Amino acid sequence: MQKLILIGGGGHCKSCIDVIEQEGKYLIEGILDTQELLGNKLLNYTYIGVDGDIEKFVKQDYAFLITVGQIKTASVRQKIAQLLTQHHARSATVVSPRAYVSAYANVDEGTIIMHDALINASATVGKHCIINTKALVEHDAQIQDFCHISTGAIINGGALIQKGTFLGSNATSKEYVTSSQNDFIKAGTLFKGHR
Repeated sequence: MQKLILIGGGGHCKSCIDVIEQEGKYLIEGILDTQELLGNKLLNYTYIGVDGDIEKFVKQDYAFLITVGQIKTASVRQKIAQLLTQHHARSATVVSPRAYVSAYANVDEGTIIMHDALINASATVGKHCIINTKALVEHDAQIQDFCHISTGAIINGGALIQKGTFLGSNATSKEYVTSSQNDFIKAGTLFKGHR
């Protein structure tokens, strides 16, 4: 199994750990977070460093997954991704064995597909996205980089969700609509696009 470092050790990280363990493709070595947390544990995994240690772990051939959550903005996740790119790090792509990803869909690096999510034919999901528990991405939908499609959210066919967008829990996009970049679509809303 490929050795994996998680970056960000909060609540979202706990959910990611569960998915990673279920997939069985990566072996979690530990978590990078703040100096104050060093030596502490989250679930069964130790905080082993800070963001400044990324270069050291790249040289030891680890893969990485950004496990910082994303609600109001993707900026923290984007900064971490810049560090990973700068150090030529490998980003893991994680898909829960309880998710369904069509053979005709494409999921890019650094993205996690959580339990019971569905990605249908000809859908594309960009880099460093969170497709959360029970989310649905329908045919021909495009989810650009650094988006978070929350729990139970539905992206209908042909919708374009632009970079950095957050779609709240149980929100639904109409078909073939387009979000703005860094959009914030509230939980439970029907997203009809921007006029």
